[in-house]
Amino acid sequence: MAGHPPHSTVVSVVYDGLCTFEFGCTYEIFGLPRPELDRPWYRFEVCAAEPGPIRGAGGLVVDAPCDLGRIERADTVVIPGWRGTSAAPPPPLLEALARVAGRGGRLASICSGVFVLAAAGVLDGRRATTHWRYADELARRYPRIRVDPDVLYVDEGPVLTSAGSAAGLDLCLHIVRRDHGTAVANSVARRLVLAPHREGGQRQFVATPVAGRAEPGRLAALLDWLPAHLDEALSVGDLARRAGMSLRTFHRRFQEATGLAPGEWLVRQRVARARHLAETTDLTVEEVATRSGFGAVETLRHHFRRVVGTTPSAYRRAFARMQERADASW
Repeated sequence: MAGHPPHSTVVSVVYDGLCTFEFGCTYEIFGLPRPELDRPWYRFEVCAAEPGPIRGAGGLVVDAPCDLGRIERADTVVIPGWRGTSAAPPPPLLEALARVAGRGGRLASICSGVFVLAAAGVLDGRRATTHWRYADELARRYPRIRVDPDVLYVDEGPVLTSAGSAAGLDLCLHIVRRDHGTAVANSVARRLVLAPHREGGQRQFVATPVAGRAEPGRLAALLDWLPAHLDEALSVGDLARRAGMSLRTFHRRFQEATGLAPGEWLVRQRVARARHLAETTDLTVEEVATRSGFGAVETLRHHFRRVVGTTPSAYRRAFARMQERADASW
């Protein structure tokens, strides 16, 4: 919207049969006031997909103040679940979503809400996810979508999708991180008493539970210990020894728990640290490389570009410009 920061207005779509937890995720992240932050927050609005009554799971009745016309002017539109994977969305809703995509707006879905975006045609040719129970059906009904059944969420730029209910919180926090940076997303996560960042590529569930009585505790203790030691020269072998496992067992258990190989998980944690330092400090790129555990600037730049898609210096400049625009327009 002219005169406002990018993506300042978030509209959550409600419908008869509303998934109340998924809707609650959108309000909790985008709708609650954030007086602890040094910036204005999103404008959160609720839009009815169809004429009332709008009844939610658990016996709630929702009074939605906006109609579909509000979607057309929103920066971000979220579909918080849907009343059934086989329930056809109203054509006016699909047409409105297609127009949002056509003008470059951002669309997101939680869990079964992906079926609404799929029906609107905005996922054709894109990668997407949903709850693992619905992934086969989504792939069968919409073969033009590249369905990834394992991950927590998928960011395809203007269209984002998440897995089951709780993964909606991960996706919403990821959107905050995209818009406002790591420090703000971490602040919101702390208020929610949530882990600040679960990678979108993390698995939805562990098919085989971690075996043995002592191993789960050791692995959890290692994951708690690592964030404070990312600047140390740690190899995967070092981590396996600290967890008290053989290297082979450690690789298997770690990937089962996180969805990533230990080395890749460590790299991504270090990139996240480097992003935070680039956003919140004036450290040189050499100092950022040291404090994030990469050591050499060339190593930092290689992994930063691979994960984030740009260099640390370019990221810092772009983030600074985004913050200046946001501060100046409110």
